[in-house]
Formats: sequence, structure tokens, C-alpha cells
Amino acid sequence: MHKILAIVVIGSILLSSCGSDSVKNDSLEDKKARLESLKSQQDRLDKQITALESEIVKADPSSTVAEKAKLVTLTSLAPTSFTHSIDLQGNVDAVNTSYVSPRGSGGVVRAVYVIKGDAVKQGQLLLKLDDAIQRQQLANAQTQSAYAKDMYARRKNLWDQKIGMEVDLINAKNQVDQMESQVKIAQEQLDFTNVYADISGVVDDITIRVGESFAPGGQQLRLVNTNNLKVVVQVPELYQERVKVGTPVKIAFPGLNNKIVTGTVHVTGKVINTGSRTFPIEVRIPNDKDIRANQVSVVKIQDYAATNALTIPVNTLQSDEKGKYVLVGVTDKGRMVARKRTVTIGQLYADKIEVKSGLQAGDQLITDGFQGLYDGQLITTN
Repeated sequence: MHKILAIVVIGSILLSSCGSDSVKNDSLEDKKARLESLKSQQDRLDKQITALESEIVKADPSSTVAEKAKLVTLTSLAPTSFTHSIDLQGNVDAVNTSYVSPRGSGGVVRAVYVIKGDAVKQGQLLLKLDDAIQRQQLANAQTQSAYAKDMYARRKNLWDQKIGMEVDLINAKNQVDQMESQVKIAQEQLDFTNVYADISGVVDDITIRVGESFAPGGQQLRLVNTNNLKVVVQVPELYQERVKVGTPVKIAFPGLNNKIVTGTVHVTGKVINTGSRTFPIEVRIPNDKDIRANQVSVVKIQDYAATNALTIPVNTLQSDEKGKYVLVGVTDKGRMVARKRTVTIGQLYADKIEVKSGLQAGDQLITDGFQGLYDGQLITTN
């Protein structure tokens, strides 16, 4: 009987469709409108068929033909924790990076003591600059200092014998002090020809060679402290209200067999880049010998969390003229049938979507075989 009624319904729909198609040059909007109308008619007729079948069975149980149940898979819903994350690409960077510069005016390089990749300690000698002029200046200052000390000693000896003027002794002492200061300055200038490491780390880049000029402000020698790393991420400005200092983060490193570390946002930039419409954030990560500076990472920034949420596979969610709905299995008069449940949805992440209302714990969600099911259709899980 159900098949006969279905044929009648389909015939009615086809007749209606044929009548509507008499105009060959309908616009796209007209076709869409007719399609919505036919869908509405089909839904209404399905309900009428179900009601008539029920009435006929009640009036004449022997007249009904046993309906074949459709095989489905049921999943019992239970509260679970649910999180939503913003997935972005990040870049590993060193917290401490130093471009080495000479302390003085620089000079010509006479010796290079490190190569790229060398581990160095703070204070270690890296380069030696030409020091001929500085050595000569130091020698001259030391000679003048020795002469000033000798003159002071002579003046002091005469003064002790009550010979000479006190002002001459004072001038001689001042001369000694000035020359000692000159020696100290000359020694510092000589020390400036030694270039030392400002931080402990690894020589990440070195382009300076013997015979070349090494001057302040250049980027010819870079040190990176790989023991203290961070991940820098450019976040679209759309998420600026959802990403703050302290926001939980998970970081994966595809090049390291999907190594994952957790952390929180440590720094958020206060300026939007006008070109990319993003702002930077930084996440400190623990020391790990496998993680390298400039390594690419996948950053999952958690911007939403619920502890007792009901979630469903996103592919089970369907739509009709009334909104979003799912199909659940319920027992009705000793039979297992499918029922539509209108739902209100929340956040979507990966293949799961949060259901805010319309379902409750213990509901039997139809997760497989729901395609083509209608409200009230007989189902089975065997």
C-alpha cells in the first residue's frame, strides 16, 4: 500500500512539474521557486501518507503490507569536552638573537676564529681586527706616562728637600694623572680590536672574511641562542577579540613526526599590518634539541571550550525549510523508527559540531544510513 501511495505522490509531483514546465524560457529564479514549492508539497504529502497508513492499519490491520526496515547505525550521545581552535602556520624564532658589532669604530679583519654552526659562549673571542695603530698609540702613551712619572719623582725629591715651588709639584702630579688616563684609553682602543660574543649560542650566519672591513651596524655575524625559542604567528585581525595573552595553544612540528608541544600566548602585537591585515603573537616553547630556529610549525589557538557539550558528526546535520535537523532512532509502539529533531548548532571544529539545543544525552543519533530517511520510517540496526 505504501508503494501505491508513493507512486500516486510521485505522479502528482510529476504532473505538477510538467504543468509548470509548459513555459520553456523560465528564469533561474522561477525554477528555484518551483523547486522549493515541490519540496514543500513532497514534505506535506509524506506526512499525509504516514497519517493515512496509520489510520488504515488501525481500521483494517490485515490490509497493510509489512514495511521493510532500513538498516542504520545508531550512536548514543553523551556529554563531552569540546574545543574550537584557530589553525594557523607559525615560525620558530630565537628569543635572543645578536648581530655582533665591534665596540669601537671597527677595522680590517685580520683573523676569524669561528665558522657557521659553531657553538660559542658569551665573552668568547670571535674576530681579531687590525691593531697596528692602536698598539702604536698605546706605546706612545706608555712612553709619555713613564716620562711624566719620572718628572714627578724628580719634583717630589726636590720638594722633600725644600727646593722648588709647590705648584710645580702639583703640575707634575696632574701630568702623571693625564698620561695614565691616556694609557687607559689607548689600552681600551686596543681591546676594541678583539670582537667577543655578546651572548651564548650558535653562529647562525657569518659573511665576514679576512681582509674585509668590519664596522658597527652591519649584519655580517649573527648569533642565535637556540636554548630559548619562541613561535611567532601572524593572526588575522578578525580574531583579535578571541586571541589574548594566556590563550592556550598547541603547536605541531610536521618535520618532527608531528611532535606537539603546549603553551600559552605570551605576547600579542598591538599594531595591525596594513598589508596582510594581521597582528603578531608569540608563544614561548620549552628547550628541545630537535626544534630549530626558522622551523615551520602548525599552531592551534584555542578560542573556545565547553566541558559538557553534546557534539555530533557534521555530516549528519541536514537542512529543510524549518532549519537544521538530525535524525534519531526512537521506539514507537514496539517498533524502531526514525524521528526528525530540529537543533540549534554552536561551534564547528574538524568533523564535529556542537549542538546547543534539540538533543539530550542518551539520544540515539543515526550516524549511518540517514540518507533518504523520512520521519517515522521503520529502521533496524541488525
